[in-house]
This record gives sequence, C-alpha cells and structure tokens, in this order.
Amino acid sequence: MVFNTGAALLDAIVLAVVSKESEGTYGYKITQDVRQALEVSESTLYPVLRRLQKDECLETYDKEYGGRNRRYYKVTEKGMVQLNLYRAEWSSYSRKISTLFEGGINE
Repeated sequence: MVFNTGAALLDAIVLAVVSKESEGTYGYKITQDVRQALEVSESTLYPVLRRLQKDECLETYDKEYGGRNRRYYKVTEKGMVQLNLYRAEWSSYSRKISTLFEGGINE
C-alpha cells in the first residue's frame, strides 16, 4: 500500500473486525480479516491488540481449542463508542479526500 497507515486507522480497523463477532475472535483470524483491507504482519497487529486492551476497548478471555488455549478478543462498550467515533471521522475524512481526488473545489 502506498499510503501510510497510522495507529488510529489500525485501531479503527481492528475494532471494526473484532466487533463483527459478538462472542469475540482470536488473533490469527483478526490478522487474516485485517489483511483484506491492508497488508499487516502479526508482529504489527499484536501491539495494537494490547494497546486496545490497555485502553479498555477490548477485553480478552481464553478458550480451549485443539488441546490448547486460544486467546479471544471482544469489543467492550467503551470500544464500541470509540469505533463509532472512528466511523464518523472516517466518513467525513474519506468524503473530503474523494472530493479532492475527483476534482472538487474548496469553496
């Protein structure tokens, strides 16, 4: 991807991906889903998950899978508030950029 991906955009994408699963989802699946939008490594993604957990936007729980524990991430109420803020900001931002790209003029 040519454009730089900042922390806020990564946070927004991760929250959007995790919010799709009401019972939460696990790290590898989050990575695969995020990769549908942009190329990101697991080593980039796990610090984002930890930061969102520290900020109380995500909560975690472990669940047994194939004889091992798998860590699941779930969006909290605070995380949904943050995601909705990101969605509103993205809508405004992307509309402005699209207008510029399509030859729109500032008035």
